[in-house]
Amino acid sequence: MIEDGKDGKDGKDRKERKRGKVRSWSRAVLILCVAVLPVFAVPPVFAQKDIAQRIDTRLNRVPFSRQLWGIALVDENGRLAYGQNPMRMFIPASNMKRVVCAVAAALRPPDWRVTTSIYGGPVVGGVLQGDLVLYGRGDPTMGRRCYAADSTRPGVCDVDAFTRIRQLVNTLRAKGVRSIAGDVVGDGSYFEPTLIHPNWEAFDLNWWYAAPVSGLGFHDNSIDFDWQPGPTVGAPAVITLSPDLGDVGFENRTLTVAPGGETDIGDRFFRHPGTLQIWAEGTVALDNPPHTESFAIPDPNLFAAKALRHALAEAGISVLGTTRSTTDSLLYARIRASAALAEVQSRPLRDWIFPILNSSQNWFAEMLLKQLGKRFGKAGSWEEGLEVERRFLIDSVRVDSTQFSLSDGSGLSSSNLASPLVLTQLLRFMRLHPRSASFVAGLPVAGLGGSLRTRFVGTPLAGRVRAKTGSISRVHSLSGYIELERGRVLTFSVQANHHAEPSRTMLAAIDSVVLELGKR
Repeated sequence: MIEDGKDGKDGKDRKERKRGKVRSWSRAVLILCVAVLPVFAVPPVFAQKDIAQRIDTRLNRVPFSRQLWGIALVDENGRLAYGQNPMRMFIPASNMKRVVCAVAAALRPPDWRVTTSIYGGPVVGGVLQGDLVLYGRGDPTMGRRCYAADSTRPGVCDVDAFTRIRQLVNTLRAKGVRSIAGDVVGDGSYFEPTLIHPNWEAFDLNWWYAAPVSGLGFHDNSIDFDWQPGPTVGAPAVITLSPDLGDVGFENRTLTVAPGGETDIGDRFFRHPGTLQIWAEGTVALDNPPHTESFAIPDPNLFAAKALRHALAEAGISVLGTTRSTTDSLLYARIRASAALAEVQSRPLRDWIFPILNSSQNWFAEMLLKQLGKRFGKAGSWEEGLEVERRFLIDSVRVDSTQFSLSDGSGLSSSNLASPLVLTQLLRFMRLHPRSASFVAGLPVAGLGGSLRTRFVGTPLAGRVRAKTGSISRVHSLSGYIELERGRVLTFSVQANHHAEPSRTMLAAIDSVVLELGKR
């Protein structure tokens, strides 16, 4: 699940309030990752009795005593220094994102990229005969965002989602293409045709954090609605959408009210399921700041094809046919066997990992999971990607297979399960791995940015906790590293399940536990 929002967009917590919650695989590959660290010492060593007493006293009070807690603290030597249900399985929410990122970082170099191609032809007298096919290979980075904590560094930020689409079109123009005789087709068949995970809840499917997962991706497979008060009391709110590709039917049923009045537009965006027929209701106070709502688009392959057609029109290239999509891997297999007319490369893998861990971007995580299934399993599917993760955890990290169960890549599914001990084992494995840099760099730092930017501020652990958050309905978690003096590092996981408290209460409770864990 998302805790931090979509790189400046409103996060899942506000959506939760809206509804009352916010196969085999080659073992030779795995052997490359084994022996990075010794087998984890599972038997607990409760040497820190003072820490145990303080935490137990804190969590044995109402309301926290009514909840389920799983905690593991591992010292710099790999010993379990404190545990509360450390080997029991909990719903980890977005803490699951560390699994897909760890596997990808260990099995692929940080500068690994994928290619998006355009196929078609032949070109006769400036006219491309037949259809123009946009074929994606699972690139999630055709969008707008920054890929490092320091957004001022050159090349870190992509500010235009159409940049690489336009690069493809410019290549076509350079080859003399001035018209397309057939259709513009978005071909997403590189991954399986199943676009929506079966365990995701129906309400979530409206929003960007549950966007469809296909071989083609553009602008996070979602549409942004930016809204703010109208110019005067009584006027409708000012609502704009992007990218505007002419396929959204939108009705503005909102009202601007006096300063200090109720603002509830963010909770009152609706659409007819599976369509782009969207409307907004409610009021916005004249002094309310701007916000953004983002809707998942129902057909990502058609969405990308329309973006391409938009760029073709900008470049003066006419299209005589329609715009459509496919997930049929055989339909354009013959044309894909020929040389591509134009190609662009994705951002490198390290830039996929950063938004997954730092701002908890769900769709990137699911795209990466299917990529693992395609590259190391039998298909670009959830099933194959999860099997790759499972074998990695068992054979490389050497965790107990009875302490985890995987459902998706992002943690959006409440069917994911993992023990605190498993999560600390994975963290220690990655910290000592030769390809740890991309993984560690993606983790938010307390008080400095990402989903931890407001956590531990003004405490002794400000700037010293590097961890991943997690939040879905009745679930909160935090797992990562506590950096101590003289280069010492503790590894921890705190998971709270089955709670009925507000998010603010639970985050404060988890932070207080981590503060105790850091007292050594």
